[in-house]
Amino acid sequence: MNSFRKSLVVAVLGGGAVGGLLVGAGVVREYAFAQAEQKVEASREQLSTVTDLSTVFREVGKAVEPSVVNITVHKSVKGVRRDLPFDDDLLKRFFPDRFKDQPDDNGDNGNNEAPADPNAPDDDAEQVGTGSGVIMEVDGKYGYILTNNHVAGGATELLITLSDGRRIENAKVLGTDPKSDLAVVKVEAEHLIPARWGDSSTLEKGDWILAFGSPFGYVGSMTHGIVSALDRQAGILGSQGYEDFIQVDAPINPGNSGGPLVNIHGDVVGINTAIASRSGGFQGIGFAIPSNEAKFVYAALKEKGHVTRGWLGVSISDVAKDLPKAQSFGYTGSTGVLVEQTFPNTPATGKLQPGDIIEQINGKDVESVLSLRNSVAANPPGAEMNFKVFRDGKETDVQITLGEQPADLVAFGRGVAPSDSGTAPASSAEALGMKLVTPDDQAVSQYNLSEKEGALVTSVKPRSPADKAGIHPGDLITHVAGQVVTNARQAGDAIGKQDPSKGIRFYVTSADGARFVFVEPEKQ
Repeated sequence: MNSFRKSLVVAVLGGGAVGGLLVGAGVVREYAFAQAEQKVEASREQLSTVTDLSTVFREVGKAVEPSVVNITVHKSVKGVRRDLPFDDDLLKRFFPDRFKDQPDDNGDNGNNEAPADPNAPDDDAEQVGTGSGVIMEVDGKYGYILTNNHVAGGATELLITLSDGRRIENAKVLGTDPKSDLAVVKVEAEHLIPARWGDSSTLEKGDWILAFGSPFGYVGSMTHGIVSALDRQAGILGSQGYEDFIQVDAPINPGNSGGPLVNIHGDVVGINTAIASRSGGFQGIGFAIPSNEAKFVYAALKEKGHVTRGWLGVSISDVAKDLPKAQSFGYTGSTGVLVEQTFPNTPATGKLQPGDIIEQINGKDVESVLSLRNSVAANPPGAEMNFKVFRDGKETDVQITLGEQPADLVAFGRGVAPSDSGTAPASSAEALGMKLVTPDDQAVSQYNLSEKEGALVTSVKPRSPADKAGIHPGDLITHVAGQVVTNARQAGDAIGKQDPSKGIRFYVTSADGARFVFVEPEKQ
């Protein structure tokens, strides 16, 4: 009996232990659920404050929209259909091959200009399109609107529609600047509200931004997104254009061009310009001109009707894009700008030399050709700038007074002979994959050379070291590894004295100008 009671007690105690375990597991599950529920409630509470962001967007809209205008533009275009919009001429320059012979919804054939109508008369036809703009200044009864050149440039008639519905027909284009794709329009009206300039240099990747304009004619539209990247070059303004775009993912569509890009404080940090698209519509990549560049151009166009930019008179290239060439001068850095050519009778004459590597301007690092061009162009002629350059193995300071930039830089570069100073590379010419001759008058004429002394490249073997380095028939080699050569024999001798395993630097001229070329040995 006692034994039975003991067994029963054990059994009861054992059953109690199991029950305790079961009860404990249930408590744990309840606790875990309570925690999860609390997290959900806490998240919901936090999410409820997201309405504050909506409040910010609403307030930005209220602050900026009164300054945004719709622009209806009439242009005179020869031999085109009258019903074609020209909204954003730049849109398809990103993917011209993809648009070729592929009409879009508007019947555009994808070229930068509207297609010719075989039934159109030879005389000029009127073309009507729309864009956007932003009032940046009010002076009494006059307002000054900033927009794109490809919106207002070449306009024969402008109709400005304000945010309150008023229509202004007496608008006047004060000036346009194709190199930055900006234009300034003057209007006369009462009760205009200007936008406020922002500082685009403070933008960082990930910042919230909002784009305003009239996409597809829908006046008063606003979209939002973030800064996707900075300092973008898109290749849409040509070789003489100034591109330092803000890349955004805020939807930008035809008709948005010229409208403001603003930050969450309602300050204008950019001017919407173009999109990268395969279809002509928004696909996640938009571009805007930084406000700091736009502000400089705006002031010049408003005051003088054109932009006068500072100028050095050099041909340059990025160090980062060809480090071996820069290293051939003894340079150990990874950024900067190599002076390929200096033009005679320019601000750079006697100050800079081919082979100089520009590291800083006015104490600020020069990372690339883009940064140098923008820094120089943002200063007026007559401004003095201090350059830190790497030359002959050491750094030196050079002070230059800027000149006035010629209207056509390409034409200027082709019309002058290169300066007499320079340096270049060598190895056996044929081993490098090129054939050299001493040029005669016929060759000078055939290749449109500006001088006769040197070794003329008549052929380049495909995939040879010379070909891979970018040497072409018609190039005139004037220096090999820093040694002046006046004919093919001298060039061959100079090449033969070099160690090809280390690469050879050449200085060549052509109809397109002068440059350094670094030929590297064949990789085994």
